[in-house]
Amino acid sequence: MINKKFIQKLKKDYDNKTGERRQIISLSNIILNDSKRVIFSLHRSDMKRAVELLNNAEKALNNLGKKFGYARLNEEGAYKAAAEEYVEAKMFYRVMTGKKVDKISKIELSVDSLLGGVCDLTGELVRKAINQASEGNFEEVKKIKKAINEIMAELVEFDITGYLRTKFDQAKTNLRKIEQIDYEIKLRK
Repeated sequence: MINKKFIQKLKKDYDNKTGERRQIISLSNIILNDSKRVIFSLHRSDMKRAVELLNNAEKALNNLGKKFGYARLNEEGAYKAAAEEYVEAKMFYRVMTGKKVDKISKIELSVDSLLGGVCDLTGELVRKAINQASEGNFEEVKKIKKAINEIMAELVEFDITGYLRTKFDQAKTNLRKIEQIDYEIKLRK
């Protein structure tokens, strides 16, 4: 009734996929943590550490891509979370160094990772603005508000659905937060 060779092959394939999954999750967690530490370093103006950690994350992402292929990687939630966090960290680094939010070359990333990372970037920018406002750097707050406005002006053109819709809604909330911060600064002047 059952083809035992089929079942044996199925078990072997399942075991291989499970082994791959464990490796992907483990390496993705390292990328996720490095990306979070990039953001932490950027908030503390430790550019040297941020660059070092970004380079580590980029190498790890490329190694994962070579080892497993991007189609396989994008089946795993841990990888997708790590890629999204990396995008957020990379874009935050770009903004903090006066560069544009732009394509990330040399690493293959999904549209979802890119969009999710850009949406999450707005939260880090608000956090940076709050820190700048508390230090009296109101011109920096204006620059950050302008950056968030530019990001949102582009994101509003997308018909975002699914889990990315939640991220987009959070980005809209971040826009309201920076507008409130700017308003309060103007009231106090």
